[in-house]
Amino acid sequence: QVQVVESGGGSVRPGESLSLSCVVSGTTRDFWAIGWFRQAPGKEREGVSCISDLDEYYADSVKGRFLISKNRVKSTVYLHMTSLKPEDTATYYCGFYDGSCATNWYGFWKYDNWGQGIQVTVSS
Repeated sequence: QVQVVESGGGSVRPGESLSLSCVVSGTTRDFWAIGWFRQAPGKEREGVSCISDLDEYYADSVKGRFLISKNRVKSTVYLHMTSLKPEDTATYYCGFYDGSCATNWYGFWKYDNWGQGIQVTVSS
């Protein structure tokens, strides 16, 4: 059973940085993708970024500010968030998919396993 666990959330001021981690366990596959999503109160879950060994994608709203990376040895995916804005405030989730990001990476229905979510709050 695949499990993904997020960590690293918190509260920061606008313009500051924060990094999230997503640890993957329980898979014997070498090739998989992790998508980062976020959901603010009253809004739908939206795709933020995705990474696999083949590809990498970002939502327009975070391009140039967020950087996704993967450590294969640690089975961990990181989301480095800089120049944070109040509108980045949300619960962030990572989702596991047995394949690459390509084709609908931004659709939450694509992913098979989800973490419990972690809160990121950006406020002055």
